[in-house]
Amino acid sequence: MNPNSKESLTDFGYTEVPTHEKSKKVAEVFHSVAARYDLMNDLMSFGLHRVWKRFAISQANVRCGQTVLDIAGGTGDLAFALAKKVGKEGHVILADINEKMLKEGRDRLTDRGCVSNISYVEADAENLPFADNSMDCVTLAFGLRNVTDKSKALASLYRVLKPGGKLCVLEFSKPILPLLAKIYDAYSFKIIPKLGEWISGDEASYRYLVESIRKHPDQETLKQLFEQEGFEDVDYYQLTGGIVALHQGFKY
Repeated sequence: MNPNSKESLTDFGYTEVPTHEKSKKVAEVFHSVAARYDLMNDLMSFGLHRVWKRFAISQANVRCGQTVLDIAGGTGDLAFALAKKVGKEGHVILADINEKMLKEGRDRLTDRGCVSNISYVEADAENLPFADNSMDCVTLAFGLRNVTDKSKALASLYRVLKPGGKLCVLEFSKPILPLLAKIYDAYSFKIIPKLGEWISGDEASYRYLVESIRKHPDQETLKQLFEQEGFEDVDYYQLTGGIVALHQGFKY
């Protein structure tokens, strides 16, 4: 990059990259980890990611016949649960910006017999290719921190929701207990990248994922971003001492 260039920069973990390059770099990370993504999630979180996701599904409160978008849906674990909730009369769209992650999700859900009420779309959260007011609910689990422009993504999610629709964002956040924060930092930076190296042969990608969590807005800041983009009745739940938070907001 020309040092005299005035091109805007954005964070990619603890480094800065030209804004237009971040989505490509994030795609490379997930292309690398897609095949063992769920296994690594189980190992890194001691299986807690499944508990967090079940809670998110319960709070989404989707009903039979509804249309639900699961953006950054990855390997499809949320989409699978949502598809059972909406039934044959409903429809779940599993969307992800990363082609390899989307293929992984489609293959897994097809193997589980989910073919009639799930469709698959390669899509960017900042520029969703769906009609205004078309979704009853949108879920986004562990993907918002990888988005280049979070405000733009939230505006795009708001646009596609129907009036009365709900957005649920499950994401790593900031531990609220000082001792827990110290333990969490030590585990994140010393253990997780090594797990990534041993299991996936990719320490760098998991170091980025750890760094991206630290760069993500805290609970109150993310709540304010929701409100700035028009969401109402915004609230959040602290999970596992604030290591994860579930934010939700409504479009009225």
